[in-house]
Amino acid sequence: MSTEKSQDPQEEVGPAEAETDEAAAELSRLEEEGEIAADYLEEFLDIADFDGDIDLDVGHGRALVAIVAEGNGNRTLQRLIGDEGEVVDALQDLTRLAVQTKNGERSRLMLDIGGFRENKRAQVVKLAREAIAKVRSSSEEVRMDPMNAFERKVVHDEVAAAGLFSSSAGDDPDRRVVITLSDE
Repeated sequence: MSTEKSQDPQEEVGPAEAETDEAAAELSRLEEEGEIAADYLEEFLDIADFDGDIDLDVGHGRALVAIVAEGNGNRTLQRLIGDEGEVVDALQDLTRLAVQTKNGERSRLMLDIGGFRENKRAQVVKLAREAIAKVRSSSEEVRMDPMNAFERKVVHDEVAAAGLFSSSAGDDPDRRVVITLSDE
């Protein structure tokens, strides 16, 4: 019985190289997703006669797409946010559908307009940290107010980073995060 090792370096890919290749492929896929979203949103802005620039990034395993404007342009973009973010949520859903239609894959991209989500994230992080402190001081669970999926995700991430446990309870629009010391 003969065991020969291949001399072709292409055939010998170690686990570290495979992970690097997978990470590079994922980054490329997310960048492409962002580009598709940017094209869709630029066309949307042209049709709606809004001024805005598109910024693209990748983070937290998602394409991050932002519509930004300089100076008073952010006031104009407020119409694309809505009173409570309902318009930006709807536009995000439409953009995800446009990406899925183009590449055939479900998109988890995150759309921000005029810094709305960034500001909302900061507010939700503050609420999450207050709830975490309350759980630690009382050793009792804390049931947060109802939140949308974006806000719940922010809370779950903060809770996990703090070493506590969280789950979501209820049905939309009354779905909320419950924070506990243990996962029981």
